[in-house]
Amino acid sequence: MQTRQTYIISLGGSLIAPDGIDVKFLKQFKELIEKHAKESRFIIICGGGKTARRYQEAAAAVMQLTPEGKDWIGIHSTRLNGQLIKTIFKRIAYPKVIHDPTEKIKLKNKERIIVAAGWKPGASTDYDAVLLAKNFGVRTLINLTNVDYVYDKNPKKYSDAKPIRAIAWKSFRKIVGSKWDPGANVPFDPVASKLAEKLKLKVIIANGKNILNLDEILHGRRFIGTTVS
Repeated sequence: MQTRQTYIISLGGSLIAPDGIDVKFLKQFKELIEKHAKESRFIIICGGGKTARRYQEAAAAVMQLTPEGKDWIGIHSTRLNGQLIKTIFKRIAYPKVIHDPTEKIKLKNKERIIVAAGWKPGASTDYDAVLLAKNFGVRTLINLTNVDYVYDKNPKKYSDAKPIRAIAWKSFRKIVGSKWDPGANVPFDPVASKLAEKLKLKVIIANGKNILNLDEILHGRRFIGTTVS
């Protein structure tokens, strides 16, 4: 896998299924990734997004939901999204959705895409993405979400929130905190951030809905988004 440029993309569930499944986005994403997959390889790990939160809320309304139970609902939501993504890339994808980010994989030449999903309780897909980067020797991780930038404070609450284009891990971790909460809505999981800092990874956080912007990122050009390093 190291013979080609390899990209890890953490694909937010909010992009796959913001309410219903976003077919328009999936078509655009598929077209772009397949274009770049002629020269590169991709590891795409899927989040659970609103699908996970709706199931978690439903369970919590019926019974007292434990953190582990909440986590497992989220994990299976990511796996459903992962199966969808693997299916649309079937022609050039590894034949199964990867759950264990430490698993050693040998790809055939035609297999340009690995699709991954949630692993186990206590580990977000952001954390899994960092473990995948470590496993495959990838130094940059692209985290696609539904916002253009990381902000210095919540832009939904504060009108004076300012976008951040580049930030060091130490400062970024002050923004996201230190504890992982299943279903939490943060730009990058605090526990994953701690490990990414330790591994000296670069994480690009960008709005996945802007397909042309993702194209710029993959070409190594100027892009809209936040770089954490």
